[in-house]
Amino acid sequence: MLFSAAMRQTRDTRAVLVAGFALTALVMPAHRAAAQVDGPIHAAIATAVNSTTLTGSNASEREDPQTPTPRVAAFEYSDGYKTRAKIHKYASFATLPLFATELALGQSLYNTPTDSKKSAHIAVGTGIIGLYGVQGVTGVMNLLEANKDPNPAGKKRRMTHAILMLASGAGFAITPMVAPGHRDQLEFGSSSASTHRAVAFTSIGVGTAGYLLMLFGGK
Repeated sequence: MLFSAAMRQTRDTRAVLVAGFALTALVMPAHRAAAQVDGPIHAAIATAVNSTTLTGSNASEREDPQTPTPRVAAFEYSDGYKTRAKIHKYASFATLPLFATELALGQSLYNTPTDSKKSAHIAVGTGIIGLYGVQGVTGVMNLLEANKDPNPAGKKRRMTHAILMLASGAGFAITPMVAPGHRDQLEFGSSSASTHRAVAFTSIGVGTAGYLLMLFGGK
């Protein structure tokens, strides 16, 4: 009995070992084959991924180049420019009051002329011409210097202001020449009160427009 049991145990052990060797023999070749198949596939996938990454990176660099922004050199205005700008600014405060006074005196003189009104009218008109002389010199000199600035702010607005004020100043210079009683005849025609008023009103209107442009047009 003991011998028979030992024989059966030996056969069972031998069968287990044989089955184990057989399973190992089946699994190992399959594993090698899988390794051989997976190796090139994984390599190909890795190569494709790397190529796509590099291509996308290069495309992004081409589409979004990091180009430095050119710097604009700051323009340094002279001390004379700053002084003239202050004179021009503070003198301009007298513009509208002089216009209003001259307009009122001229209308009163037109309706009921007197010597005192005429004298006051001439005095205020002389003040306006003097103001335009100061504003013309300071304004034109600063305009020429500002044109050297490669990127000046409000260049078109200042140019428009200059044109309007110069035109208005020319009108005020002509106004006394066509005043009644100044001369009976002028080279370009007869003088009259209506012509004088028309030139004066036009000059005041153009000058007011130029003044308000700078006052409310921003910096």
